[in-house]
Formats: sequence, structure tokens, C-alpha cells
Amino acid sequence: MHGHRRAYVVAGEGPVLLLLHGLGCDHTTWAPVVQALARTHTVIAPDLLGHGASAKPRADYSVGGYANGMRDLLTVLGVDKVTVVGHSFGGGVAMQFAYQYPERTERLVLVASGGLGPEVTPFIRAITTPGFHQAIGAVTLPGVRHAVVGTLRLLGQVPTSHTRDLGEIAAILDTFRDPRARAAVRHVVRHVVDWQGQVVTMADRAYLTEAMPMLVVWGTEDRVIPASHAANAAVLAPRARVELVPDAGHFPHKDHPERFVAILQEFVATTRPATYSRARWRRYLTQGPAASVAQAEAGSRPVRPTPLPRGPRAVRAARGA
Repeated sequence: MHGHRRAYVVAGEGPVLLLLHGLGCDHTTWAPVVQALARTHTVIAPDLLGHGASAKPRADYSVGGYANGMRDLLTVLGVDKVTVVGHSFGGGVAMQFAYQYPERTERLVLVASGGLGPEVTPFIRAITTPGFHQAIGAVTLPGVRHAVVGTLRLLGQVPTSHTRDLGEIAAILDTFRDPRARAAVRHVVRHVVDWQGQVVTMADRAYLTEAMPMLVVWGTEDRVIPASHAANAAVLAPRARVELVPDAGHFPHKDHPERFVAILQEFVATTRPATYSRARWRRYLTQGPAASVAQAEAGSRPVRPTPLPRGPRAVRAARGA
């Protein structure tokens, strides 16, 4: 598209789930859940521009640019509407997609998402500093890279909350051996993070999510973006469902894939797809957050973040079904 290679996988049949990966990852981050989700849905998992097997040009790496790219990919594939699921940076892209293209968004699912608070791991903030590109280039030289990546993977196998995500960080670091991938990630991060933390936020537009079902999933032991941001989501979007997954880090869909699939399938099965109304969207934009908050308070009771019991039946029980 637009002269650049775009890689993606498609699996299954049924209503469409668009799965968007996080920074430095690719579509394989969803591998533990794709097969189960594809039994009831069409699953589309792209490699975002600058990641995986997609091209890594000098291009627009803003969240808006990524949202445009997802619109174009869906158009090429002949898909009109999706439930968009975004992990980490992909959550920011998912929010932007829902904001820019509400007529094409049925539901919004955020998994350990960016855009819900300033805090973020120092490693990501470091990407914005001068000299990072050169420093990582040195770290990813063949001998050094093997030692560093191997050490991180070994530490990632230590069963503590502080080391849980080190294996995933090792995989991301391994991709940085490609200077084009390093440059792309640097451009991405500079759009959304500075030395103080995240600068892109959904806070000023969260009220617009009242127009569509929204689910937030977070691991209680996330050390990349703190789980407290799930509580931020509950405040910003009072009608959103919030699920905290115990004994999970920044990748709850990989730490507990069966539990993640149960949460997502239950959410889709018990919510109606959003229907776009230009008049309603105009009313939201004109009246601002106060009107939607009042509507939320008059509507259904907000769902509080609670640890998820095991199994689909326990999920339904937690909902009071």
C-alpha cells in the first residue's frame, strides 16, 4: 500500500477482530490466542509499519498515521467494521482508530495500553534520548547481542514479578539488530513519549467511548506500563469493562492465553456492536465530556477492576450472569 510492503495474517471466519501489537513486536505476539479466537471470528493481525515483515521506510509513524494505515488495510481486504484490539502502543493506535473512524469500529479493546497515564518504563523513555540509536547499535553487534539477549531470556525465566517480561524485552531487543527497525521504533516513541513519560493521552476524548463498548485488560504485575492505568481507564470511561488478570505482566494474552480468550469472547458475546450516528457523534462533540458522564451515571453501573476467576463459567459468574 502506498508503495510500502504491509504484512498481515488472516485466520478464521465470522465477525472481525483486528489485533494490533505493541512497540517493537509483530503479529506473532498474538500467536497464543489466534487459533482459539479464529474458531468464532475472522482474525486479522498485521505487522505495523516499521515492524516485523512490513516495510520500514522513513515515513509517518504517528498514531494517526497508523490508524490511517489500518483503515487502508481493511479497505484492501474488503472489511467494513471491526472490533479493534490493541496491546501497549497498539492500544494507542486502536484508540486513535476508534476516534478517527467510529463508523468502522464496533468495539474497542485495550490490553495494557498506552495513552492512559504518563508513567512508562525507563527503557522506553531512554529511546528518546540522544545517542540511543548508536548505543543500541553497539549492544546489537553479533557477540554482544547474543550475550545480552541470552542473559535477559535467562532472567525472564526467574519466577518473579520483576523479571516476568524480560523474555519479551529480549525478543524486542533482538529485532533492533536491523538499523531500519531501530530507526522506526525511535520515530514511533518520539511521537508518544518524552523524558517525562507518555505525552499522548485519551483523557480529553475518552468521553467519546460512550458511543461504543469498551474493554480494558491489564496484568496485575505489569512493569512496563503500571496496572494502575486500568483504574485511570475506569475513571475516564465509566462504562468500560475493566479486567485485571492476576499473575500476569505486560503481556496478559501470552501469560494466560486461555483466560484472555475467555474475557474477550465473553465481552464480544454480551455487547452489541456500536452503530455510528453522525447526529449522535456531533452531539457528543458539541456538548463535551459532561453530557456523556451524566449519561453514564444514568445508565448501567460501572464495572470495577476485579481479579478474574478461572474459566469461562467463572467469568460469567463475575458478571452476575
